Amino acid sequence: MLFFEQLLNGLQLGVMLFLMSAGLTLVFGIMQVVNLAHGSFYMIGAYVAATVTMHSGSFMLGLLAALPAAALAGMVVELLILRRLYHRDHLDQVLATFGLIFFFNELTRIIWGRQPLFMDVPPWLAGSVELLPGVNYPVYRLAIIAVGILVALFLYLLFARTRLGMQIRAGATNREMVAALGVNIRLLYTLIFGLGTLLAGLAGVMAGPILAVEAGMGESILILTFVVIVIGGIGSVRGALVGAVLVGVVDTLARSFLPDLFRLFLDSSAADRMGAALASMSVYIFMALILTCKPAGLFPVND
Repeated sequence: MLFFEQLLNGLQLGVMLFLMSAGLTLVFGIMQVVNLAHGSFYMIGAYVAATVTMHSGSFMLGLLAALPAAALAGMVVELLILRRLYHRDHLDQVLATFGLIFFFNELTRIIWGRQPLFMDVPPWLAGSVELLPGVNYPVYRLAIIAVGILVALFLYLLFARTRLGMQIRAGATNREMVAALGVNIRLLYTLIFGLGTLLAGLAGVMAGPILAVEAGMGESILILTFVVIVIGGIGSVRGALVGAVLVGVVDTLARSFLPDLFRLFLDSSAADRMGAALASMSVYIFMALILTCKPAGLFPVND
């Protein structure tokens, strides 16, 4: 029963990572921009949602305010900064977006102060349901999993079944040719970047009732997000989904069971130290194993 519960926890973490990595892999795979500031839009989504929820008492209003705020912030950054870096070296993009991390962290401290904000789980998503006899699981975490499934379905339909998705895929292959056919490629890139930051903001809203909302909260999840993208294959939304679920499950199960496993042949203190150390490295070891077999990731875009 504990294994099943931790498996669901891993799936829920994987969904959060998918919401982050889907936007990031869109931006990199299509626009070829290395955006280290992606976690900042996750933070903006969480802050806006927490603020509106506290003042209105409605989680849905917080959600509806946070998504356009994150998308708008992303589009402004694309218009003012990243648009000038498309033809520059990736090192220039890394330095520029690294600077944006400091800018947004300080901006949030100026606006909201240094104390973290806390969001409550909305009453209609509070409580738990019995999934199996004796296994109760929080409704809110199930809602996060459902949101991730809906977003994955939306992205599949967008890219595989719509004219806009066809233009986006064509723009990723040959920007000049698509522009020559009359497509406003600049507007298209701005919309793609806004979609990516909207997904990051959605992840921030979902994380708000689970984590403390504070400056710098995007950096910790950004590292795992890059691991997901590398495992799944850079530029592949399908790879981001599979990679996110695998990383979430591996990380959660390792942190839950490795100390108990080491207690079978070590004393408790040594088992805890060894288990915690290996658990923190588990996703990186997993990434190394995947890349040994599939150097371009599980689902490289040229497949």
